[in-house]
Amino acid sequence: MIAFLEGILAESLPTQIVVNVHGVGYQVMIPLSSFERLPPLGSAVKILTHFAVREDAHVLYGFCSPGERDLFRLLLHHVTGVGPKIALSVLSGLSLEMFKSAVVAGDTGTISKISGVGKKTAERIVLELKDKLGVAAEWEASSAKNAPSQDDVRLHDAVLALISLGYKQVEAHKAIRAVMKTGEVMPSSEELIRQALKILS
Repeated sequence: MIAFLEGILAESLPTQIVVNVHGVGYQVMIPLSSFERLPPLGSAVKILTHFAVREDAHVLYGFCSPGERDLFRLLLHHVTGVGPKIALSVLSGLSLEMFKSAVVAGDTGTISKISGVGKKTAERIVLELKDKLGVAAEWEASSAKNAPSQDDVRLHDAVLALISLGYKQVEAHKAIRAVMKTGEVMPSSEELIRQALKILS
């Protein structure tokens, strides 16, 4: 069992990184939520990992926070039909707080907008995670304390809107980040989408 990797960030892409640990390069699959928090190339980095052994491959999945890894494992182990690819998409599509709030509220509409997650999978996620012993109560408390800010809601609404228009998650995140760098005042969701579409076109 590999719990974490600590070394030098040798390569960095939105979906995967390579960590140089004493001369050995470990390829690690990551969600966008972790990619956005990575240090510059060549910097020291510590990545929490989940090691998956399949018949055809041994794969490392990496996360910048315990909460991301916990949610990844919860989705893998407790939601029927959800594998690593969909679990990473969930983490890439919504912040932890927004995802928890959506599960507690039974908001399958928001969850189903995540790339690769359809209506049926969203319904299974809500049903099977909400009913887990202690999860709903814990998440309700967490959601009450750490409810997403209005800025967070606007950003994620804009990203999901771009995804629904056919853009990939990586493209949507990049465009929204580019818009955010152009000014100090947080635009409305509609303005974010309008400016991001200009960048994408």
